[in-house]
Amino acid sequence: MSRPRIVIVGAGFAGYRTAKELSRKARGKADITLLNPTDYFLYLPLLPQVAAGILEPRRVTVSLSDTLPRVRLVLGEADGIDLDGRTVHYTDPEGARGTLAYDRLVLAAGSVNKLLPIPGVAEHAHGFRGLPEALYLRDHVTRQVELAAAADDPETCAARCTFVVVGAGYTGTEVAAHGQLFTDAQVRGHPLREGMRPRWILLDIAERVLPELDEHISRTADRTLRERGVEVRMGTSVKEATSEGVLLTDGEFVATRSLVWCVGVRPDPLAESLGLPMERGRLLVDPNLQVPGRPEVFACGDAAAVPDLQNPGQYTPMTAQHAWRQGRTAALNVAASLGAGVRRPYEHRDLGFVVDLGGVKAAANPLGVPLSGLAAGAVTRGYHLAAMPGNRVRVAADWLLDAVLPRQAVQLGLVRSWAVPLDTASPELAQAPGPGRRADARSGPGAATERDTRPAGDPAAGQEPEIVPSAGEAVIAEAKARETAERKSPEREPVEWDSPEWEPPEPARNQPGPEPAKNQPGPQPAKNQPGGESGQGPGSVARTDADPAEGDS
Repeated sequence: MSRPRIVIVGAGFAGYRTAKELSRKARGKADITLLNPTDYFLYLPLLPQVAAGILEPRRVTVSLSDTLPRVRLVLGEADGIDLDGRTVHYTDPEGARGTLAYDRLVLAAGSVNKLLPIPGVAEHAHGFRGLPEALYLRDHVTRQVELAAAADDPETCAARCTFVVVGAGYTGTEVAAHGQLFTDAQVRGHPLREGMRPRWILLDIAERVLPELDEHISRTADRTLRERGVEVRMGTSVKEATSEGVLLTDGEFVATRSLVWCVGVRPDPLAESLGLPMERGRLLVDPNLQVPGRPEVFACGDAAAVPDLQNPGQYTPMTAQHAWRQGRTAALNVAASLGAGVRRPYEHRDLGFVVDLGGVKAAANPLGVPLSGLAAGAVTRGYHLAAMPGNRVRVAADWLLDAVLPRQAVQLGLVRSWAVPLDTASPELAQAPGPGRRADARSGPGAATERDTRPAGDPAAGQEPEIVPSAGEAVIAEAKARETAERKSPEREPVEWDSPEWEPPEPARNQPGPEPAKNQPGPQPAKNQPGGESGQGPGSVARTDADPAEGDS
């Protein structure tokens, strides 16, 4: 008798934990395949420290091959799932297509950036969901400070030193907190930058910072941010974004070259493509994480609407703490469906929350005990070390070095602005201009989240995004048309257009010049977020992102 085939889609908190537990229980008695666009698990809670130059990028990544030795890793993004044929179709990083057959399927595709229909946001803002976005933000912030120091115009200097963060949940709060410390360190001790004061603005339509947490943590975070110099503006958001700045909902125009979008997340569109019952974009499952009517299909993490047994009638929020624990339950129930063990429902009670505010500051309430300052900072970092599935020594070493040595504020130039568009369903991958780029989310009235706001079961909600020409294609087409006209003109000599060195200008702002996109991987389909779950990882102290308006970490 052949061994059962188990396919796991996504290696975020839920998918990684499922693969880990299944490989331990199966012990070679099942063929376990993990489909993921990257070869690492991303520990999202420490991503703000990468953007602030505290941690090196590899510190927050855990090798899938090294930590899952009995699991077959397939690099690729899921294009579609044939439920009747029990196959998963995918595209690998070089554009080749493949198919995986399964006896049991675990959908842990995660989540992607949530856009709102605000003009200019998709064109001028950048998200914070993947490693490429964190690397880009670190370079971008460093560049803006350096350009501001060299600017002769005070207004230009002020605009480049102004950074606007939208969303006061976990991600936005931590990005603003770490960002203010990072830029303050850059201008301190530099004669040419004397008198420069970096300005960080944190916006949210909510009434307070971290509205999903208790008031003690919210007040601690708000006080720390304000003492550090961050402008915290609650009840305010962005009405329009331009290349010169942002227009706020209170009517003020803020000149800036930096807009960081941390509003929240939405489930990966792959879940919608299955045509099964949904709950606000999430695949409905029973307490055992099985899809009703499809006992061979399990779902967990941000892509699944899991009943909250602690709060009847509700579903567990899209957080990493739930995704991590759901991954273990999914593994146990998959094994039980194959005759090993007994099924069990998913049930979990929060034991506390931690928020890293940079430096030695943090806010936490482990087991309901409110902490702030140095004590909260120690608990927070201890929690992260315990929660990470790898790289603990390297992370601790980087923290120690950051405490005794100044940070190196240099631009590495590894990620360009067009490589991390906000309107992508694959923030874990650096994008390259090319044909067939998906338009899953765009700015402007009625565009970005029109599908997201449709009720569950609306046939239009499951439509595939329209394939539209990318910005690079539009520029090329325009150049070809202009070149054709010039060739026909008797007053000018024909010009050879087809040069391998030519590259379309970047469609995004804040770049020193166009960058040839050589040796880039092919365009990626917008599916299957690997690190999709947000918030914190496993451990005795949990963090959540249950804010309906926020939803991410």
